[in-house]
Amino acid sequence: MIQYPDISPEIIRIGPVAVRWYGLMYLIGFAASYFLVRHQIKKKKLNLGRDFVESIYSYLILGLLLGARLGYVIFYNLPYYIGHPLEVFAVWQGGMSFHGGLIGSVIAGVLFCRKFKIDAWQVADLIIVTAPIGIGLGRLGNFINGELYGRVTDAPWAMIFSGGGPLPRHPSQLYEFFLEGIVLFAALWMLKDKGFRTGVLSSVFLILYGTFRFFVEFFREPDVQIGYILGFITMGQILSAMTALFGFAILFYRKRTVK
Repeated sequence: MIQYPDISPEIIRIGPVAVRWYGLMYLIGFAASYFLVRHQIKKKKLNLGRDFVESIYSYLILGLLLGARLGYVIFYNLPYYIGHPLEVFAVWQGGMSFHGGLIGSVIAGVLFCRKFKIDAWQVADLIIVTAPIGIGLGRLGNFINGELYGRVTDAPWAMIFSGGGPLPRHPSQLYEFFLEGIVLFAALWMLKDKGFRTGVLSSVFLILYGTFRFFVEFFREPDVQIGYILGFITMGQILSAMTALFGFAILFYRKRTVK
């Protein structure tokens, strides 16, 4: 067993205001994505407008945050929030869904591209290759917070998380950091200049993310308010399988419609 580092979730606190590692991870992820997208636009000499990056990220961040919160409410704890509707807005209590955030970002991005008459597939491919940075850093934030830990195991690298009781568990946040962050980013970044049809990189992201997340869910503790569905599968696996299937559908659609 490996000793859990037990890092304080707060970097610094000044009175009632605290700067937390989890929030910092998201800021770094957004900043990295922003600069890498600008780098790609400059390298490929794309004419998307002077303020394109700044404008679309204002849409994407809002869509991500709203989608992530509503996704958690709908996918993971709807009966509770039906009975306590005002707590939908209590985001400081936690509860964000990646799949909801993805849906919110897609909706926001499509609305932006339609408004300014920009090719949404091209924009999606530019941005999606940078998304694993924020995803991976977010999982590091989960690890520091000691949340979203794994299932009980006797693996030699198991850790005891304070919120998970006295038994050693899989550090599943680190598995996700590696697969959904490092591996996924490396794969997409290597493929981005291969001349694929627009939309292909986005489909590859959905397929790989869905596959990686589905696999890691076998090691991750299910959400306590849901547990296992049908006795053996988690809500995360259902949503991840749908994500991967949607990725395959996009791949097939773009192959049929783009010449």
